Amino acid sequence: MKTRTIVDGGACALAFMILSAAGCAAPENAPAESSAASPPDFTGVYYPFNPAGGRGRGAGPAPEPGEPLPPPTRSAPTSDLSTGRSPNAPRLTPEYMAQWEAIRESRMAGSYEFDNIANCLPPGMPAMMSMAYGMEIMQNADKITFFSEWQDALRRVYLDGREPSGDVLDDPTYAGYSTGRWEGDTLIVETVALTTNSFIDNSSPHSEEMTVTERIRFIDTDILEDRITVRDPIALEEPWEITRTYRRAYPPNDELREFACAEGLRDSPL
Repeated sequence: MKTRTIVDGGACALAFMILSAAGCAAPENAPAESSAASPPDFTGVYYPFNPAGGRGRGAGPAPEPGEPLPPPTRSAPTSDLSTGRSPNAPRLTPEYMAQWEAIRESRMAGSYEFDNIANCLPPGMPAMMSMAYGMEIMQNADKITFFSEWQDALRRVYLDGREPSGDVLDDPTYAGYSTGRWEGDTLIVETVALTTNSFIDNSSPHSEEMTVTERIRFIDTDILEDRITVRDPIALEEPWEITRTYRRAYPPNDELREFACAEGLRDSPL
């Protein structure tokens, strides 16, 4: 078991791609990415990957198999929000911007009241898709399961045509309720029923009307892209978009560890 000392969402991002050897060449029995008769198989363990290398997001070419992963990306603003909002942060309406200012003041004062990660709560959607410590995808014909080492967060995407029931919609959760469909080699995912106790990124509040749409596909061998669009007619002035990219890992670098967040609470101030 691996015990994690509590850190915040911004600090977690500094741990991106700690396994630099995760990009080793794919074995002969690697999951198939697509075929004319079936959708691609996303099964595997992935770590965050920046196609451009260095800091920030980019659209550079994917590296050759066996080439080391680039340095981890870094996030802004800092976790206590003392540097303000980053340029690409969600554009909040005045009401929700006021809420964010209250969250900022609380964190700058040293309070953990609005810090879900410090309180061992799930990162929620779409924040969990940063997958700071890596993720495992498990796939069959009826559903796809995403498991994040960060906070041991879990979400399922149902592919069998089901829709959320009234009970589900009345009981929002951090991961929400996700349904998906294939459009060629791209998985389209719609997520609803997201608790307002979560944040859009690491600090931006949202309303109960927030929904998340994802377009997930391979953009190169073992390189998975997730284009995320967040809509909230109450909290956002416009839809917020972000793209996450991951690289599939192979043995011996495909083993996630237990996060054990609660054990780290003993190391955190009250």
